[in-house]
Amino acid sequence: MNMSVLTLQEYEFEKQFNENEAIQWMQENWKKSFLFSALYAAFIFGGRHLMNKRAKFELRKPLVLWSLTLAVFSIFGALRTGAYMVYILMTKGLKQSVCDQSFYNGPVSKFWAYAFVLSKAPELGDTIFIILRKQKLIFLHWYHHITVLLYSWYSYKDMVAGGGWFMTMNYGVHAVMYSYYALRAAGFRVSRKFAMFITLSQITQMLMGCVINYLVYYWMQHDQCHSHFHNIFWSSLMYLSYLVLFCHFFFEAYIGKMRKATKAE
Repeated sequence: MNMSVLTLQEYEFEKQFNENEAIQWMQENWKKSFLFSALYAAFIFGGRHLMNKRAKFELRKPLVLWSLTLAVFSIFGALRTGAYMVYILMTKGLKQSVCDQSFYNGPVSKFWAYAFVLSKAPELGDTIFIILRKQKLIFLHWYHHITVLLYSWYSYKDMVAGGGWFMTMNYGVHAVMYSYYALRAAGFRVSRKFAMFITLSQITQMLMGCVINYLVYYWMQHDQCHSHFHNIFWSSLMYLSYLVLFCHFFFEAYIGKMRKATKAE
């Protein structure tokens, strides 16, 4: 693909970003994601134990700032990667959008691809608020955080196919999700339908993830997609597990409660 024909407007910081140094750093350091995950798990179990005998912290203002920061980051990420993916889809087609590695080193997207994988480490901070505010911590929450961190760092170093779709979808869902969290933390009353929409968006994302994995595997057999079996296996397992867990969460949080409310009436 001749990237010189790309007409997307680049910001200076995107243009100056050195993706080769970023990819090399990740190749040398991606295994640190296991250390971060272990420390995260230790904090979860240790933090919950410590908070058992303590009063909960309010932390409303820090939570608003935290959620707003991640919302703004995700919105910009979604707009920039989304513009790039739409351009590739419109000019090169679906196969190119899935198999093209230029998402990792091309104009516009190269900065946001690296920002995405790095952001999965500080995003673990979501759980700090849940524990310190003594809110319910479900398995889906911490399992999702750990596995996304591990998989994104593992995949970025190899510049595997499908990454553009995975990252762009995640940016989009997170843009809506963290905006919702920020509004809730700020005390705004947000319709329950908005929360349902976010969960349905996540379920759709997981379905799409499974489809993209199938396409990568299919086109890899014809030497048209750069990936390897182990990556596709772990990615498929991850997306399928997310799909099951988010569907279960949707049923428990919305359908089950609606049925109970109907019976009560």
